Amino acid sequence: MYRREGPTQPPGGAPRPAAVLFAVVVVALVAGGCTGHRRTGSPTSGPTSAGTVVAGSKPIPQPPLSKLSKPTRSRLAPDSQRVDLVVPSFSAPTKVTNPLFPIGKLNAVILGEVDGEPLKIETTLLPQTKTVDWDGQRIEALQSQFCAYLKRRITEVAVDLYAQADDGSVWYLGEDVVDYERGVAATTAGTWRVGLDGPAAMIMPGHPKVGDVYRTENIPGVAFEQVTVERVGVTVTGPGGPIPGAMVGQELHQDETALEPKTFAPGHGEWFSGGGHDFEANALAVPADALPAPTPAELTTLASGAYHILDTARAKDWTATSATVKSMTSAWTTVRAGKVPERLGAQTSKAVDALATAVGGRNSAAALQAALDVADASLDLQLRYRPVAEINRARLELWARQLLVDAAAKNPAAVQGDVTTLAWIRDRIAINSADGNGIDDQLRYLRSVADADEFEVAMVQAARLRETAAGLKPTP
Repeated sequence: MYRREGPTQPPGGAPRPAAVLFAVVVVALVAGGCTGHRRTGSPTSGPTSAGTVVAGSKPIPQPPLSKLSKPTRSRLAPDSQRVDLVVPSFSAPTKVTNPLFPIGKLNAVILGEVDGEPLKIETTLLPQTKTVDWDGQRIEALQSQFCAYLKRRITEVAVDLYAQADDGSVWYLGEDVVDYERGVAATTAGTWRVGLDGPAAMIMPGHPKVGDVYRTENIPGVAFEQVTVERVGVTVTGPGGPIPGAMVGQELHQDETALEPKTFAPGHGEWFSGGGHDFEANALAVPADALPAPTPAELTTLASGAYHILDTARAKDWTATSATVKSMTSAWTTVRAGKVPERLGAQTSKAVDALATAVGGRNSAAALQAALDVADASLDLQLRYRPVAEINRARLELWARQLLVDAAAKNPAAVQGDVTTLAWIRDRIAINSADGNGIDDQLRYLRSVADADEFEVAMVQAARLRETAAGLKPTP
């Protein structure tokens, strides 16, 4: 799920590597116990002769709704409209074939706004699965990392668990959530796990029909959302052309009275939600929007030119910097003349224009950040041509360069956020044990350096990490 509930109980404390933080979350969940449940008009269960209940006929105990506001409760659909009240069976849970929620292969870039400020989300299918227990079933779940950046800085990360049931519906089995403030973990509110906090939630029916209602999150007080299907068979305009077969629904959020429009598109999953100055829109998804290699040379020029500027602008060599910007601008003009995903094209144009303005004004600090923004936008576009593993390795290198810039500027919040971002990107990359242990050791040391505000040491270590990232050979 892309839209998140805001933090409610900040516990403070510094961020830690993802694996350590998840261990803390799981311990907290176990210590907290399970939420009580009650049944609310669920279908009649079907016992066998042995007295057990067959998966696919047993009702899902529903959690109490007392933690929802009265206006929200008044807008809930009756159970007669819901299609998510029976425990499904999971024979091949990681083989996701549902086109409206293709999480089994999906990696995406989502752009949007929050209060008019730029929002970017990267969703990445992680290389590892996780097994959970629900109603006597051990279910192997896919893990998808949701990483959100607000105004270019990390603001939230969640690792979501999904599995497809035998009827083609996709189920949400929990999420580990961390919200960040000034680069530091502020809260894990919104974290939940099936079997510990409540039931699983249907994220997408196998064959949605107009009028169907389902809860995409069903832990009132922690995470709760209800979707009502309004239209099916809709065509939307995607990065590569028309996408038929989309579904449009209305979503009710926890403790919100207004309904939010939400669209799901085949091959892309959640396509658009929100409106005005608060929205999220799928800008690119692979493999749906992938194109044959090789990567256009002009996109490579954008990234290599941006990295060159990190040296020339820092040295205030404005003649060389201006020449590089001219070459990059020409390259982008060539790319833009072709068929570029609209939202990514706008993002890249904005970054290239900001770079030209900063260099024209001989503003070194602005030029350094604008160059990194151009490189980041270039990687988003290169996702269409290059394997996801390569893009994640390149993102690791990019954020090591970002860390160099922020440490040189002695910006503690930015440095903390950079190290946090690097740790999460590392989780996306499957590499051999020796390389993995080496990079994990570097990240742990960088964390201690960031906590101590040792900026000069951070610069040295960031340069080493950049070299390590450049030499990584991730497993596809």
